Amino acid sequence: MTDVTTVTETSVTPVGLPVGDDDLTTPRMRFWGWGVDGHDGPLPPGAEALMTSELGPSAGAGPRRDPVALQDVALPDSRIGTPARDALVAVVGTEHVRDDHATRVVHSAGKSYPDLVRLRTGTVAHAPDAVVYPADHDEVVAVLAVAAEHRLTVVPFGGGSSVVGGVEPLLGDGHDAVVTVDLARLSFVRAVDARSQTATVGAGTTGPEVERLLAAHGLTLGHYPQSFEFSTVGGWVATRSAGQASTGYGRIDDLVLAVRAATPAGEFTSLAIPGTAAGPDLRELLVGSEGTLGIITEVVLRVRPRPAAARYEAWVVPDMSAGVETLRELEQHGIAPAIARLSDEEETRLQFAMAGGSTSTKIGKAYLAARGRANGCTLILGYEGTPGVIAEQRAHVVPVVRRHGGVALGSRPGEAWRAGRFHGPYLRDELLARGVLVDTLETATSWGTLLELYRAVGSALRRSLAARGTPALVMCHVSHVYPTGASLYFTFLAAQETGAELEQWHAAKSAAGEAIVAAGGTITHHHAVGRDHAPWLTPEIGALGTDLLRAAKARVDPDGLLNPGKLIDGAPLPGA
Repeated sequence: MTDVTTVTETSVTPVGLPVGDDDLTTPRMRFWGWGVDGHDGPLPPGAEALMTSELGPSAGAGPRRDPVALQDVALPDSRIGTPARDALVAVVGTEHVRDDHATRVVHSAGKSYPDLVRLRTGTVAHAPDAVVYPADHDEVVAVLAVAAEHRLTVVPFGGGSSVVGGVEPLLGDGHDAVVTVDLARLSFVRAVDARSQTATVGAGTTGPEVERLLAAHGLTLGHYPQSFEFSTVGGWVATRSAGQASTGYGRIDDLVLAVRAATPAGEFTSLAIPGTAAGPDLRELLVGSEGTLGIITEVVLRVRPRPAAARYEAWVVPDMSAGVETLRELEQHGIAPAIARLSDEEETRLQFAMAGGSTSTKIGKAYLAARGRANGCTLILGYEGTPGVIAEQRAHVVPVVRRHGGVALGSRPGEAWRAGRFHGPYLRDELLARGVLVDTLETATSWGTLLELYRAVGSALRRSLAARGTPALVMCHVSHVYPTGASLYFTFLAAQETGAELEQWHAAKSAAGEAIVAAGGTITHHHAVGRDHAPWLTPEIGALGTDLLRAAKARVDPDGLLNPGKLIDGAPLPGA
């Protein structure tokens, strides 16, 4: 098959700079935005016109709002005392305790909209007083002992890609300073068992490194969140991450067999067994715990043979409803491909605008207009396996898509999506420089209420931003499907309110959160709770559920050392 590509290592080549044991001072990402230099680009003319027509003439107008220089970011003085610092040095070594300006800035926040608004203007609300880089599980245990003795708050740090305030170094009650524990040195894949299809992976291992090391054994994890290039296995597990191919490979919580973690009260371990009836699954206490119950140091993961081939293709279906029904039928009949991604009409419109005015784009638009799909929804389907398996699966899938009105665009746009699937955050950086509010949020619910939730959240975002005089462009896609329901991933843009950027964001975020809760959706499908979603956790899990989490916290972290202000004890949202 000429349109089935062979999977090679170049499919997962990282963009970012690796951070080795001897190069801990090189930031993995720019402090003020996503990724590394050299991957930004101007907005295509079509996108410029769309932004002006949808968001108003003020969007993108005026001078660029470029970020301040690193040295111009203002930080409070470090509060860590000499005895505490000396004790940390005794554990990890002088070169692995850092309190220089650049290291503190890089670890002062994640990549949420409030984080980036503050970092780009040089106003950091909180910064770690020191950053330590332990080499292994035992050093993490020792660091926690030092923290307990010297009243230090501890914030675990993987790739720093949190978009919900999950790594903000907030000072805990009764503590004297904040130490961020960067797990970059815990990067390894070992104990690979090809027969059982399992591997033990260090918490600080990035996505590209996981795939590179597993590829040597002919294996893959198949977990590709949009943050894949920079995020880490420990971060994925701590936040219950989902990847772009989770429909086929499973979410990270589906792939975790066992967890090892250091807590202030001792070590937590679980057995890497396929199933058990030995009481509640305590492994689940650590999966999704967001660094509040312990620091995950390694995990045993399910892996599988590396696929020999792949095919990514694009379709256009009549509307969101038809697309949802297509995905529901594919999933419930057990034939959904590894990637099944449906963009609504607004996101599809932006995709065509971003594609520019090339001849192929014009031909594609004319073709869709002739087929009555000029205002339809894009559906990306990605198959992985052997060429024969892919052909057999497509033989079942294609008739379903056609029956729901799907028009084929072929593999070229599908492969284009695949090639650019990690580049979206770079576009966000360009929009921020143009004075545009741009953020994302996600939820999930059952098939029976999915469209109702879709309409409710979209309306809430549009109303809240229009009420502030900043009309919004709101778009959405479905990217993770289950037999009982699916996720919804919203992106919203509006002209920034100069001088009230965080208040504007808070109004939109709160409106969306309330709409999600009222419609019965989850407050987060895969971004985690962190600080930003904490106000809506109790409505989802109940007061008793919150009490149970607090009881677990009191047992494993009695002094409240670990990542305060997140998950069960969220601090107020920025802009509130």
